[in-house]
Amino acid sequence: MKNKEILIMKFKKLIATTMALSMVLTFSGCTSKSSDAGKNSSSTQSSTAATTKEDSSDDLNARLDALYQQENELFAKHQDAWNKFFGLMNKDAAASETDENYGDFLAKTVEANKDSFTEEELDILNKDIEQIRGIEEEIAKLEKEVSASDKSASDKSDSSSSVFSGFAGKDLDGNDVDESLFSKNAVTVVNFWFSGCKPCVAELPELNKLNETLKEMGGEVVGINTETLDDNQDGIKEAKKILEKQGASYRNLTFDSNSELGKYAGNIVAFPTTILVDRNGNIVGEPLLGGINEQKNYDSLMKQIQSVIDADAASSK
Repeated sequence: MKNKEILIMKFKKLIATTMALSMVLTFSGCTSKSSDAGKNSSSTQSSTAATTKEDSSDDLNARLDALYQQENELFAKHQDAWNKFFGLMNKDAAASETDENYGDFLAKTVEANKDSFTEEELDILNKDIEQIRGIEEEIAKLEKEVSASDKSASDKSDSSSSVFSGFAGKDLDGNDVDESLFSKNAVTVVNFWFSGCKPCVAELPELNKLNETLKEMGGEVVGINTETLDDNQDGIKEAKKILEKQGASYRNLTFDSNSELGKYAGNIVAFPTTILVDRNGNIVGEPLLGGINEQKNYDSLMKQIQSVIDADAASSK
């Protein structure tokens, strides 16, 4: 997945995560955990985009991460008002408005629901929105720079390159795992989670059921708990305990946080996040934010899964 796609995912998370996660988990608990993972790397998925005329892609994305964190801190600071806001937000409209300045979208939503807020709440929201507008303007400028960096890098690299190319790691029992894991499957569902994320833990039983279903379809579910990276034994112990309690027996992986996949994981800001990987190790489609224990998310994921399987079957003819 290219840098631009990651930036779009990060932008969408401010809207999409409200559909599946509570405000507290999305903008404090889950976000702070992803920030911890990101300390090991401030780059995006592709190391080929590491240089530009002015700043490296790593530098640009570190600046972007800081801007996203500023927005998250505003949401957390005035949590009650924003909880109320997101409860009133038209989620279908939100999902289609990711091309406009997020501050403008928020302002329109507040105006449409102003009778539902107290004067104090309106004052808080409007002041926060003004700050968000400025932040989003800075984000837009940086996105253009990263997009240019990505284009330059793509001219020099193979278009089929992937964060999963050359993958090497272990499962939580210490068994070696490599990229052949993906080549053996028509589709691999990769779920990113962490132990303190309640929505992540809640969907584990459904992911286990999905894994059993996918086995018959030529696929597999793989979990990545970001607290287990770098063979973190404390994190692995806790993850295994939770998986056992939730009846989830599908494979979970640990690997170097400085690897391409580690960098990708470090840039995920909303949990749980689920992606699809084809037989060639390429990420396919858009990331799914939120648990598949929500029927709408499950149906959406299954539709994407079937599409990848159909494409795999067609390519083998």
